[in-house]
Amino acid sequence: MTESQGSLSVRSAWLDVPPLLVRQFAALALDEVPALAQDILREIRVEYPGLPVVLDDSGEPMALIGIRRALEGFVQQIASAEGRPCYPLEVFQEFGRGEGLHGRSLDSLQAIYRLGVRLAWRRLAEIGQQMEIPPPAMYELAESGFEYLDGLVDQSVRGYAEAAARQEGERLRLQRKLMELLLSERRGDPAPGSASGSALDERAARVGWQLPERVAVGVLLRPAREAVAPAVGQGVLLDMETEQPRMVVPDPDAAGRPELLRRAMAGWSGAIGPPVPLADAAKSLRWAEVAVRLMERGLLPSGEVLHCTQHTEALVLLQPEELIEDLARRCLAPLAHCGPAHGRRLAETLLAWLETRGGAPEVAARLGVHPQTVRYRLRQIRELWGDEVDDPDRRFELELVLRARRLRGELGRVG
Repeated sequence: MTESQGSLSVRSAWLDVPPLLVRQFAALALDEVPALAQDILREIRVEYPGLPVVLDDSGEPMALIGIRRALEGFVQQIASAEGRPCYPLEVFQEFGRGEGLHGRSLDSLQAIYRLGVRLAWRRLAEIGQQMEIPPPAMYELAESGFEYLDGLVDQSVRGYAEAAARQEGERLRLQRKLMELLLSERRGDPAPGSASGSALDERAARVGWQLPERVAVGVLLRPAREAVAPAVGQGVLLDMETEQPRMVVPDPDAAGRPELLRRAMAGWSGAIGPPVPLADAAKSLRWAEVAVRLMERGLLPSGEVLHCTQHTEALVLLQPEELIEDLARRCLAPLAHCGPAHGRRLAETLLAWLETRGGAPEVAARLGVHPQTVRYRLRQIRELWGDEVDDPDRRFELELVLRARRLRGELGRVG
């Protein structure tokens, strides 16, 4: 043992043991290693009968190799006059990876390590007593043994973390593949038994996702470049690899689901498309994308994750922009010769009249002006549009384009 080996300081009892006696102790302990390793493995299997047996290329149990190398490493540390303990890295990292890949926690592995240390220490204590090594020195040796155990656990934790990271990466990769298939416009027939349906079933099974009857697809806007993924809960598919993250919400109307998403999305903004049958997931995505574009243009509320079903009017009227603008040019042509301010007042009055179908008092109350002012404007509207304002189809088109103008902020909001 050396000065650099942790708890055994320069004045430690172990360093006072004559070097010859230390070498003899180490030699006896090394001779015991093969049989001791077998005994330890046998006891571990009795205590943990469900422990899987993994063999190396030569057919020898990996656990036995690890125990033997750990014992040899510790005994060599005892006899060494310099350097730090050397851990059998690859074996114990592999143990940690094995626990991660089989879905077990590290608690059971650490319990096995502690059992092995107790059994090994029992035999080392017997050798120390046989060689008449002073008890204080053996106590310090025991402390060093548990420090050595901590080093082995560290290696297993590294392996476990590596396996967990790989598993999570693979899970996310498979989840993205599933989402790509779900959201594909050219997925074809999704019916069970079809080629497309079989592929979907297979990909869903690989990530443990139960195919729902209905879904809603969301598109998110990151609050910051390095924003942590929202905790959307089990069952919600989330792809954070795209510039605008996407998610697939199964059974979006299920009890508790909307509230769960609302809490998870705090601090995020974006849109969730309408609930649709699973086969139509791409349609829900399209509407969510439309809503996000309107949010970015300031035409829909930002700073939250909105639901398309709560903004149907805006999505229907603002999405086909070119068609609505063409219709507006034709329907609102009579206003072309009015000044901007007067034309806007007439348009607001016309829309209020179309929405209320009331007389001057009702329209005036909606606009917050005097009824006589409304009567004057309505006469002008009659002069500009003539009998068209009495035609149901023309009235519908006028209300359509005027509502679209109001949604864009070009007309005042009333009522």
